[in-house]
Amino acid sequence: MANKLRVKKGDNVVIITGKDTGKQGKILACDPKHSKVAIEKANIVQRHTKPTKALPQGGIIAKEAFIDASNVMIYCGKCKKGVRVSKQLEKDGSYSRVCAKCGESFDK
Repeated sequence: MANKLRVKKGDNVVIITGKDTGKQGKILACDPKHSKVAIEKANIVQRHTKPTKALPQGGIIAKEAFIDASNVMIYCGKCKKGVRVSKQLEKDGSYSRVCAKCGESFDK
């Protein structure tokens, strides 16, 4: 069963633990089954690839690897740091994610 992640693809996040602590970036991909996320320009690994039709050159490719979703926090532009997320009930009955400190909405 897939776990519920508190972050979504496209969110700006800050890494709070690991080798890239303090780096900011946008989430490129989410894997809720394993609770992992891929962040742009963070946790770069090199992979040796065979030539294919899509990549006839082949060779060593640098790409972003997944890191655990518990190691990132959503970045609040108003607070200028990683913050916890709370839910706020909207007028139409749906919920939106907001900053727990200042109340800025992350779902636009």
